[in-house]
Amino acid sequence: MSRAIEPTPFFDLIDLADHPLPHLDEPLPPSMGQYRNAHTRQWAATIAGYDGFIMVTPEYNHSTSGVLKNAIDYLYAEWNNKALGVVSYGSVGGARAAEHLRLIAGELKMADVRTNVALSLFADFVNFSDPTPRDFQTPALETLMDEVVAWSNALAPLREVRRVSLESDSGGRSPRPTARA
Repeated sequence: MSRAIEPTPFFDLIDLADHPLPHLDEPLPPSMGQYRNAHTRQWAATIAGYDGFIMVTPEYNHSTSGVLKNAIDYLYAEWNNKALGVVSYGSVGGARAAEHLRLIAGELKMADVRTNVALSLFADFVNFSDPTPRDFQTPALETLMDEVVAWSNALAPLREVRRVSLESDSGGRSPRPTARA
């Protein structure tokens, strides 16, 4: 979701297949914000441009996918003070993957919303691969989206304080030079 201060929220798809990241290869922890690799700087610029996220995740071995976890682990500040909603799927609706993402979100200073769309591989998919969500999933998704927008708006002042603080610390230059593509 981009810029929550817009009168009408804008949702965009960020497909990790379009952002092929190798296994985390930065020499410094992401919390330092000193990204050395071009792919990390490009990924940081992508994520920095959004105010909230709805992550869609399968459940593998009681957790989220390795690709999603790796993409999350690349960054730190770009996730801070942003809202997170989760749509999960798996044999038990991906509930454990959703809970794992909530724990990760807390460490990244994200606000996860309570509503979770949990899709069952047995009831919400045909042949375990083609999503065909049951009717009750639609209002749940609408609630999740509304909550992500509300929390993104509520967190906007915190993002602004951080932006102003970074600008003053850098002498008026771009607040996150490492996030440029």
